[in-house]
Amino acid sequence: MFDSETAWQALTSRDTRFDGVFFVGVTSTGIYCRPICPVKPPQQKNCLFFASAEAAEKAHFRPCLRCRPELAPGNAPVDQPHRVADRLIQRIEEGLLEEREGLEAIAAEFGMSLRQLRRIVQQELGVSPLELRQTRRMLLAKQLLTETRLPVTEVAYASGFRSLRRFNDVFQARYRMTPSALRRGVDAAVDAQSGDSATLLLVYRPPYDWSAMLAFLQTHLMKEVEAVQDGAYRRTVALGRCRGWVSVSHLPAKNALRVEFSTSLTPVLPLLLRRLRDLFDLNAQPQLIAARLAQDALLAPSLARSPGLRVPGAFDAFELGVRAIIGQQVTVKAATTVSSRFAAAFGELCETPFADLTRCAARPDRIASLTVDDVAPLGIVSARSRAIIAFAQACAGESLRFNATQSPESVMKQLVALPGIGPWTAHYIAMRALRWPDAFPKEDIAIRNNLGGLKPAEAEARSQQWRPWRSYAVMHIWESLAPAKAK
Repeated sequence: MFDSETAWQALTSRDTRFDGVFFVGVTSTGIYCRPICPVKPPQQKNCLFFASAEAAEKAHFRPCLRCRPELAPGNAPVDQPHRVADRLIQRIEEGLLEEREGLEAIAAEFGMSLRQLRRIVQQELGVSPLELRQTRRMLLAKQLLTETRLPVTEVAYASGFRSLRRFNDVFQARYRMTPSALRRGVDAAVDAQSGDSATLLLVYRPPYDWSAMLAFLQTHLMKEVEAVQDGAYRRTVALGRCRGWVSVSHLPAKNALRVEFSTSLTPVLPLLLRRLRDLFDLNAQPQLIAARLAQDALLAPSLARSPGLRVPGAFDAFELGVRAIIGQQVTVKAATTVSSRFAAAFGELCETPFADLTRCAARPDRIASLTVDDVAPLGIVSARSRAIIAFAQACAGESLRFNATQSPESVMKQLVALPGIGPWTAHYIAMRALRWPDAFPKEDIAIRNNLGGLKPAEAEARSQQWRPWRSYAVMHIWESLAPAKAK
């Protein structure tokens, strides 16, 4: 359970990922709430924190009528706007929202009518679902016109428009100029871009420890799928039917990452950019995180050296999950070697202009059809081979999903229910693939040794003061072990 100071930090951060982790009782009103309650936060001196709704009621607090703490997180009426808006944005980025039919399908998933969906999104975001989609498309189109030399037709389709005429009409109405007029002032450097690739910028909140991020990715990369060279991270990409490559480098003067991508990926560009923001942890708030963790004398030196240390995410959750299973109870170097063999054996070939990028990572439907005899010869023991196949079958059958609509706790429960996947693997996957800021793989031997040889339960108790940012504390502990970095 959170201590009161940690819970207060989580409460004031207004981060929905902490919903259901604790409840707050307000002594001045006698009411207890969830941390996502939309009312004005109470004063800290009036707050008591509880691990469950039952504990709050035992202390004679009554449930809030706004956030409905008696309901499971995500199921109360107050949650519907957040969930609907998140799902809608995700669908837009994945390119799956197709006019009225798409909206109706999303409404049906939430058990509501199209009219209800429109009303909720209007209430949450101040726009209609179609206006939300239009704005997202227009912002991406503007960035493509400004930062790339992609033909206007390709910009239109990459932004989600289904016809050039519709794109021109909307652009003229929204910005009072044509796409070509906006592009006339583009920098000469953009003109020099290759016709087979384009570049965009992804911004972040400084500081950002790019060298640490790159070092971590380099020690964990899968050969033929990923590469690190000349200060840049490169990889092959398979999204839907699109195949290509991406190269990411750092522009510290602009507080941004420079993303070069093959133009073959323009049809899935929104999803590609979202995956990259997750991989490089670009939405983190480093100053808020550092303010909390620097209070611990163990972490303070690392915070001083690397105030912008991020948690490396995952470009693909299945790819990361396989890597995590292979990495159980072996060194990073050994896991990387075997993961590279796995990709070489089961990943599809992919053409790129880079000699060291020749293959896409294996997909779940391919692995789900394998047997232990297919996997074990790669140097993967039978128990882990069965775990990888079971994991692939769960992902391919969509009984296990990694998206914003799934809570980390529920996904971790599903993971440990699979054969051969324990708490360490589940927390590691949650930390990187689910972007869960409070994951803590307490079984990790490197973490426990750095904490003085603590047992897992003791390490868990020691970590409580780092909440709700334990994933970042883990990164600082691993970083402090360089050059022999941990998993």
